[in-house]
Amino acid sequence: MQLTINLPERETVLANVLSHWDGVIRDPFYASLEGRFESNSLGQVLMSPPPPPEHSDRSWMIAEHLVKFLGGKGRTKYAIATIDGVRMADAVWMSESTYRQGKGKPALTQAPEICVEVISPSNTETEMQHKRNLYFDAGAKECWICDLEGRMIYYTAADPNTPKTHSELCSDFPGKISD
Repeated sequence: MQLTINLPERETVLANVLSHWDGVIRDPFYASLEGRFESNSLGQVLMSPPPPPEHSDRSWMIAEHLVKFLGGKGRTKYAIATIDGVRMADAVWMSESTYRQGKGKPALTQAPEICVEVISPSNTETEMQHKRNLYFDAGAKECWICDLEGRMIYYTAADPNTPKTHSELCSDFPGKISD
């Protein structure tokens, strides 16, 4: 016996993801809660407790450094619609063009050129690999990881599973974010 799974088209999945997400961000219940919200492809809300202050500090410093070195737009906690729901990148950098494409939408459907995850103690390598794959599928050119000590690890869309010691898009970015 052969199992066949018929998946909807990417555009259909993203339209559903955005529709569910729009409902979440307009819901006063979620607005009243503290924490980080994401969703999965079924529209279910995934909630995480607020990260420690160092996490937010590093996210902010990364976004600031990106703007300093590249111009464009650097942001923190940015919603990206993926084939597996909406994910919140801890920090992103995007060109003016990418920014304009997403302006006024509940989440970007074209990922920023650089998506960054700042590791929390509860994160796993499998989770980070999954998020990298989702960001690359959504069009990111690079995905970065900031580990618990502030060290930066870089991945490219061309070689998404091989860590690099520096970014191809921002070669001047520091190898470590200090608190």
